[in-house]
Amino acid sequence: MPSLRLLWGVVLLLAACSTPKEPPSWRLFSLERHSPHDGVAVVNQPDGYGLHIYLETDTSFPGVCRPRWLPDPARLFNGNGSTPFSSGLATREEFFDAVARRDVRGLLKSELKALCQARAPEDRWQWIEPPRNDNQVVPVQLPSLEEEDLLTNPVEELKRARQLLRDQRAGE
Repeated sequence: MPSLRLLWGVVLLLAACSTPKEPPSWRLFSLERHSPHDGVAVVNQPDGYGLHIYLETDTSFPGVCRPRWLPDPARLFNGNGSTPFSSGLATREEFFDAVARRDVRGLLKSELKALCQARAPEDRWQWIEPPRNDNQVVPVQLPSLEEEDLLTNPVEELKRARQLLRDQRAGE
């Protein structure tokens, strides 16, 4: 009888040790960047380290506001403390691991919906799943610069300024 109890004890101990547990520090909360709802903190490492995912909206389709995914999050510090902050970059792999979690996607969805509501209240909200790997990342297409958007060549500008000064002296 004692050997049977010992065997059951060992089996229960092994079962408890073999089940993978996520780190006890996983914590999610909204972390403002510039305005309410524009950032989410994901504490995914011990000691309060994690990700600060920046949230952006895409209103390029008329009447629709949806997420614009930026898969290069900032590194979160002091995520378990009273004043969390971010600096530098975290890895894309950490971003992909974080957005694979249902609870992270749920918070992202609610914060992005609120951000769209604030930025484009007349537009319809449309959820788009975040990328889960590098192949799904769509680079942000920015409009190309036109000539009037470019700065003048500083060497040419200096020549024009000197010529104006010469012309002014010659006129005196």
